Amino acid sequence: MRRRSILIIAVVGLLAAAGAYARFGRSLEVTSVAAARGTAAEIVYATGGVEPVIWAKVASVVRDRIIDICRCEGTQVKKGDVLARLDARDIEAGLKELKAREQFLINEMSRVSQLIAKGAATTQAYERAGMDLQTVQGLIAVQTEKIADYTIVAPLDGMVLRRDGEVGEIAEAGQILFRVGVPKPLQVVAEVNEEDIPRVALGQMALFRTDAFPGRRLEGKVAEITPMGDINAKTFRVKMALPEDTPLRPGMSVEANIVTREKDNALLVPADALQGSAVFVVESNRLRKRSVTIGIRGTRAVEVLDGVKEGERVASPATTALTDGARVRVTASP
Repeated sequence: MRRRSILIIAVVGLLAAAGAYARFGRSLEVTSVAAARGTAAEIVYATGGVEPVIWAKVASVVRDRIIDICRCEGTQVKKGDVLARLDARDIEAGLKELKAREQFLINEMSRVSQLIAKGAATTQAYERAGMDLQTVQGLIAVQTEKIADYTIVAPLDGMVLRRDGEVGEIAEAGQILFRVGVPKPLQVVAEVNEEDIPRVALGQMALFRTDAFPGRRLEGKVAEITPMGDINAKTFRVKMALPEDTPLRPGMSVEANIVTREKDNALLVPADALQGSAVFVVESNRLRKRSVTIGIRGTRAVEVLDGVKEGERVASPATTALTDGARVRVTASP
């Protein structure tokens, strides 16, 4: 019985020692980054797409079947060139009927005029025929305008950037069939949240990111800010001009970082090294929590005005597992 008690006490002691080691003896694994000098940048984030500066959407204004459409993607067109035709047989038949009525009324007026000269008809008959003729001629003008809507033409000189539609398909009213524009210059049209728009100004540099060109530096400049925002979306439209040699193409989606403020020779630490308004400095394999004063906040790095010296290493990222005075083991130091 006594041996069993001694054995139980020994096991409990070992478990307690193991727990104490796990709590106090084992070091946390962290990565550290040295605070270094660089350019601090404050940005406004937006998403948008690449568009030509000069372009137009060409849509059908009537609903009918496509009977002819050009194979002209990537080709140059002139204003007024025919791009597509819709089936206008019904409306052409109606116009033909109206013109027949017009000719009949013209002949009727001539006949009544001759009868008036002979005293066999009154001027009222002539006036009635004249009013009927004017009505038919008005209908002919309206029908002629409608027939023009069945021919889709280029609205400007440029390139057919995209075509949507095939012969035999039904074109709905308002359906975009073509996009015609001048390929260069290009711009990025993005939506900026209304709380960020006060910081955006003309001429500011914008940096773009897209999966089509990973790691490549893509720049532009703010060229236009819409005076009125979208009340429902709570955004403002911003247009950013692209350089002539940009590799971006119309229709690409991009993420835009508009640089609203810059500061050279700023002391920087990674943004993920912050835990509230503090960082954890690595000193002799232990963490020391320090309060810091933050200046410009960027997406990847923040400016430290006070609390950390240049060259001191901070734990990055600062996870919730980090505590002041904790023993650590630095596994990597980028």
